[in-house]
Amino acid sequence: MKKVKVISSMISTDSYSMMLNSITDLVKIRKSSYVCVSNVHMLIESYNSGSFNKILDRADIATPDGMPLAKAIKLLYGIKQDRVAGMDLMPDLMKISQEKNLSIFLYGSTDDTLAKIVSKTKEEFHNLKLDVYSPPFRTITDTEKEDIITMINEKNPDFVFVALGCPKQEKWMAEHKNKINSCMIGLGGALEVYAGIKDRAPKWMQDYSLEWLYRLVQDPKRLWKRYLVTNTLFIVLLFIQVVKVKIFKFKEEQE
Repeated sequence: MKKVKVISSMISTDSYSMMLNSITDLVKIRKSSYVCVSNVHMLIESYNSGSFNKILDRADIATPDGMPLAKAIKLLYGIKQDRVAGMDLMPDLMKISQEKNLSIFLYGSTDDTLAKIVSKTKEEFHNLKLDVYSPPFRTITDTEKEDIITMINEKNPDFVFVALGCPKQEKWMAEHKNKINSCMIGLGGALEVYAGIKDRAPKWMQDYSLEWLYRLVQDPKRLWKRYLVTNTLFIVLLFIQVVKVKIFKFKEEQE
C-alpha cells in the first residue's frame, strides 16, 4: 500500500474499502503486524518524538483517521483520500470477522467499557468470536507482560484491538510485533463510542473536520490544551510543507 509523507510521518493512501481489504489481508498471511489509526494528535506526537515517528512509519498500515489528514493528502499530492476512521473500522471489522469466521481480542480500556461492548456485540454479531482483557492501570511487570502475551496467543485471535490511548497503544503494538501472532490495531476512543459511553460527532461535523470540536465540548478539561497546541502546530507545519511542495517544488518522500 502506497504511503506519503504528511508533516514527518508516512501515512497510507487508498480508498476506505481497499484499506479495509488490506487490513484483512494482513490476517490472511498470518503475520504479526500492526495498524496505526492516525489523527492530528498522533502526527504531532510523531513530529515531537523521533522514536515515536519510527513506530508510526514502521506500521504495516497507517490510516488517515481524521479529515484534516485526508485533506492534507489531497492538498499535498492531489490524491482524493477517504477518511479511514477507527470508529468506522471497528464495527466493519467485526462484521467481516463474523462473516469470515475470524476472531477478535480487545485489549485495553476499562472493564465497564468492555462489558458494554460484549453485550452489544451479542445483539449485533451473534456469532462473533470475541475475547476481552482490561490490563491493570499501573506499570506492568515483565512477568505480567509475558503472561499477557501467552494469554493472547493461546486465544489465537486474528485481530487484537488495542485501546490504551495515543501514544501508549502504538508503542505497545510496536513492542509486541513478532511476539503476538495477530494483526494489532490501535483503536483508542473508538471502543467508548461503540460501547455508547461517548457520542460521535454528527456527520456534518465529521465532513467539515470539526469532530475534534465535538470531542472538546464533551471533555473540555482534558482536551482543551491538547487541541489548542496540536491543532495550531499542525496547521503551521502543514502550511510550511505546502509551501515547500507547491511553491519550491520540493519532492517529499513517498513509498
